[in-house]
Amino acid sequence: MSWAAFDLSILGPAFIAGLLVTATHVPLGQRVLQRGIIFLDLSIAQIAGLGLIIAYSLDLEPGGWQVQLIAISAAILGVLFLHYTEKHWPEIQEAIIGSLFVLASSGSILLLATNPHGGEQLKELLVGQILWVDFDQIVAVAILYSVILVIWFGFSKRSSSLVFYILFALTITASVQLVGVYLVFASLILPALAVRNMPENALVYGYVVSVIGYVVGFVLAAIFDLPAGAIIVYGLALAALGLVAYRNVSGKINQNQ
Repeated sequence: MSWAAFDLSILGPAFIAGLLVTATHVPLGQRVLQRGIIFLDLSIAQIAGLGLIIAYSLDLEPGGWQVQLIAISAAILGVLFLHYTEKHWPEIQEAIIGSLFVLASSGSILLLATNPHGGEQLKELLVGQILWVDFDQIVAVAILYSVILVIWFGFSKRSSSLVFYILFALTITASVQLVGVYLVFASLILPALAVRNMPENALVYGYVVSVIGYVVGFVLAAIFDLPAGAIIVYGLALAALGLVAYRNVSGKINQNQ
């Protein structure tokens, strides 16, 4: 172990990015679980990723407004389609979501097939490059997430499901570029699973699970020189399992008293 691995110039921005993702993904993930559309996030993340790959294949500047426009447009088209299918074919919604994920994933592979750096780009899309985020990205995402959270906590309970889908698309498009598809899914679902059926303070405990998961992931990544995105997924899983175990033990103790 070397203390040099804990370089705050790298881990600092990355941890802030993780906190930003946590801020939006915990409440959105709980709503996804409540609605029973578990793989919505995975599908929309992959569709947004496909939009990014399309933009890059057009030789557009990474991070430029044209790239963002294409990625957001792809994600919004995806959620509009899923909003339509939810109303008209709710009994096969999960199958449709899964099919969209497969189509978007296959489309990404096809677009990158002739790219000599395609394998690396696909890896970055899936696992992410959270350790290489910069403050320009963080500021832009922080502004976007602030607007989303204000709308979410201020108006979402009085709004239609379409608003949820649009907010979801905007959030996921930004998050994929920060942390990758896998970590987007883990950040949404694992904290939500940990607090499932919790009668009180579910949101607070969800945030605790997510923050602990990111901290554990960053520490393990620094100590063992592992890919941060992939190991943070395991950190989130460990934090979620820890809370579930604590709840089970506490429940048994209360029953015995």
